[in-house]
Amino acid sequence: MTRFKKEGGIRLANKKGTGLLMVWVDVPEQYEDEFNKWYNEEHIPEITSIPGVLNAARYEAVKSGPKHLACYELENSSVTDSDAWTQRSPSEWAQRIGPRIIGTNMINNVYEMIHPQSLDDSISNSDMAPALQIGRMDPVSGKEDEWNEWYSTVYVPNYEKVPGCIRGRRWKCVKGAPSYAVVYEFENERVSEQSEWEQQRDINPKNPAMRDAMIHAPGSPGIWKKTFQL
Repeated sequence: MTRFKKEGGIRLANKKGTGLLMVWVDVPEQYEDEFNKWYNEEHIPEITSIPGVLNAARYEAVKSGPKHLACYELENSSVTDSDAWTQRSPSEWAQRIGPRIIGTNMINNVYEMIHPQSLDDSISNSDMAPALQIGRMDPVSGKEDEWNEWYSTVYVPNYEKVPGCIRGRRWKCVKGAPSYAVVYEFENERVSEQSEWEQQRDINPKNPAMRDAMIHAPGSPGIWKKTFQL
């Protein structure tokens, strides 16, 4: 059931939860116009009508890829196991132009939030960010606990000090691979080009060794800029 907060006696639905679905795909240039029209006019409205889907937006890559990214905020990761999700029947339009039909390099991952450990109002009431920097990675064997502690208590909090970085959240992948992701929400797609971002890279003496304790997926990290939201 969707969570609500009260504001002035009015119940407002949360915009963020502890689950996240991110779907990346490349599509042939000749199909992009119809693909975007289908996604914006049919698919996003369909998915956001499912109980537990709190918000959604589409993004396009400005650094790395795949080009197209759809990001869905979920009350929790089990939303994608619900009957309302799994028993959908694709439309004729979807069967002609959907990402599984025409797409390549598709990544379809479901995540559960691990940092922060819980939501506060500043997160749950915030809208989809104008830009996202996303890293997808696995820790090396024997370093996972130490690496997770460092990432959540040192690395992300320091990058959150950079102007234009709204927040960073970390995710455990429950469907798909690799096993972890970090999503930085940016005010614009140039935040990590600033000198302040680079200064945080090695500001802590543990950073070089802990970066060596993870293996990034191909194309990670990347930056995507928002192109559509209902």
